[in-house]
Amino acid sequence: MTSAHAEEVRAWAVGTPGPVASGPLEPVRRTVGAPGPGEVLVEVEACGVCRTDLHLAEGDLPPHRPATVPGHEIVGRVLAAGEGVTRFAPGDRVGGAWLRGTCGTCRYCRSGRENLCPYSVYTGWDADGGFAERTLLPADYAYPLPPDADPAELAPLLCAGIIGFRALRRSALPPGGRLGIYGFGASAHLAAQVALADGATVHVLTRAQAARDLALSLGAASARDAYDAPPEPLDSAILFAPVGDLVPVALEALDRGGTLAIAGIHLTDIPALTYADHLFQERDLRSVTSNTRADGTDFLTTATRIPLHPTITRYPLTAAPEALHDLATDHINGAAVLIP
Repeated sequence: MTSAHAEEVRAWAVGTPGPVASGPLEPVRRTVGAPGPGEVLVEVEACGVCRTDLHLAEGDLPPHRPATVPGHEIVGRVLAAGEGVTRFAPGDRVGGAWLRGTCGTCRYCRSGRENLCPYSVYTGWDADGGFAERTLLPADYAYPLPPDADPAELAPLLCAGIIGFRALRRSALPPGGRLGIYGFGASAHLAAQVALADGATVHVLTRAQAARDLALSLGAASARDAYDAPPEPLDSAILFAPVGDLVPVALEALDRGGTLAIAGIHLTDIPALTYADHLFQERDLRSVTSNTRADGTDFLTTATRIPLHPTITRYPLTAAPEALHDLATDHINGAAVLIP
């Protein structure tokens, strides 16, 4: 265990949720103290800007506490370890992700489905996250990260990558199958690389031309507008765009026995579905809820094996509102990352 003194750091917190133009992020000073039992104090090297952060700032996700510091794609160095921490020591590089804690005793935790734990808590929603110079993380829910990699390139892996990986699993893509990806932001462009590395044919359906160009550069077989039909029936599809209108569109694009996985934590209302057009012939519709720590470990191993190449746009920590605005207006290709 290493002790650390409390220190005041710069951060951004969600004040009054609302459209990004209304300025929901407010600059704050936070006192970050020594780590408690089971915690590590982390100096933030980089923090990805996730669409979930945008949903929290704009009020699509109701705040769990006032003036929370968002950010849950955290890369940093351990400054101090609290009592009982044996996994990490000062100087280690660690990653902080969305899932921050679970009860460990409910039927979901006991059956390997801790992502469904009713008592789960989340970084940047239930506790302050990484839009800050320093933060505290529970050691049991942090990930060891390569010490020499670019922290800005590691950051999107901690949520966009992990959630995309779980969504890919939930889509039940068969070996060598045909995958449709709706929306092509931070999570989608990483999931596509995993699917392509495993031999899938990937078709991307998204509204932004820059995103379509990125998809083709990564090896997608086609890239069309979000409401277009793919050039062939799909075995599986993943909806990353938080647009409920695309659910029937994606279901209609599935071949018999196909599966659609909805990856986002927030989705606008889904229009009426008809059994014959959208669900008959054993089409499956699935949601994706958070992730397990096993998902995170498996994905980070996969990311190293492939290896993945995130497309990132860097912003200084002082420009967090601009990063959120660019995300909201589709002016980011790939992932946005804050650098303190």
